Amino acid sequence: MHQVSTATRGLRGARLVMLLGPAFVAAIAYVDPGNVAANLTAGARFGYLLVWVLVAANAMAVLVQYLSAKLGVVTGRSLPQVLGERLPRRARLAYWVQAEVVAAATDLAEVIGGAIALHLLFGVPLVLGGVITGLVSLLLLTIQQRRGQRAFEAVITSMLVILTVGFCAGLFFAPPDPAGMLGGLVPRLAGTDSVLLAASMLGATVMPHAIYLHSSLARDRHHPEEGPEPGKPRVRQLLRATRYDVVLALLLAGGVNIGMLLLAAANLGGTAGTDSIEGAYAAIAGSLGPVIAVLFAVGLLASGLASTSVGAYAGAEIMAGLLKVRVPLLTRRLVTLIPAIVLLTTGLSPTWLLVVSQVVLSFGIPFAMIPLVVLTRDRALLGEHRNAATTQAVAWVVAAVIVALNVTLLWLTLTGS
Repeated sequence: MHQVSTATRGLRGARLVMLLGPAFVAAIAYVDPGNVAANLTAGARFGYLLVWVLVAANAMAVLVQYLSAKLGVVTGRSLPQVLGERLPRRARLAYWVQAEVVAAATDLAEVIGGAIALHLLFGVPLVLGGVITGLVSLLLLTIQQRRGQRAFEAVITSMLVILTVGFCAGLFFAPPDPAGMLGGLVPRLAGTDSVLLAASMLGATVMPHAIYLHSSLARDRHHPEEGPEPGKPRVRQLLRATRYDVVLALLLAGGVNIGMLLLAAANLGGTAGTDSIEGAYAAIAGSLGPVIAVLFAVGLLASGLASTSVGAYAGAEIMAGLLKVRVPLLTRRLVTLIPAIVLLTTGLSPTWLLVVSQVVLSFGIPFAMIPLVVLTRDRALLGEHRNAATTQAVAWVVAAVIVALNVTLLWLTLTGS
């Protein structure tokens, strides 16, 4: 009996592992170049002050991404699809416009990040680097179209491992101050600039396009044609696997984000120019050596290439769900590449563009999250799998915190306080 029980548990564990994957693709959105810019800037300028923002944002992200995936698992439809079915035409078009602005801000961050990495590694001009980043992302999207989602998940997860090593290697050679880390867990801010960075870090962590996308990834992985009826045992098994998937993926992504801030806080504080990625790279090379700096740049490149592919995937799903128009993924990739390339030609600071893009994303979060919270409590839509009262209350608190931070940011920015 013991042998049978052990074998059964092993088989169940193997089946569970086979169901993992969608959250690791969505997690790429949480470690994109926008995160790099926001986290390095926060660590270089404010030390350990904003560690608590990343911890809180990652905890929020676990709940938000699980709710998104649950919607896809239970209904067999994505969040944009469900909204497209329920919203009247004008509201649907207006909602699509704001979602496209978010998608554009996402793409801007990811293409610029890839361009900066190529410039740091090989001296490639930024504009050319942006074009190369876009073209490589086309190849990654071709894998998704020709080989299927599992192959795409495998490639993206491999890149997630690469960027984890690249961004966190420096911590082994220059560990952060334990007392500073603990102090950074106490929630506090230090003026308008810290609020701006907190909003940027939040926008870079809880990503609107990842909220839209995760429901599509769960739908496509588990029942691509039509979803099972709520209450079937298969759904309960999938939701259990989804919880593991989300927690594991976001623990990894959250650890990378915190690691970047700690690296900057421990090594880049007080060094001139470290509020830009290029300056941070130079400072890392000076304090930790060229090998760690190259690993950092490789991590940035993997981040840009993977996240711009995932962002294009999300944009296509948003359009298909809300407008019921499915533009070929590769065509959309080429079109959305243009604004990022144009901005690279303006001479504006790439790191500044990255941070601003994350603030735009922060303002887009409520438009993705509030409908998600409402829909996942709907008994007619999710049946017995709808949110429990406690889950719903926590989800509303998270949404309220995000909206309050955005309103505070807007007020401080407009008044110059």
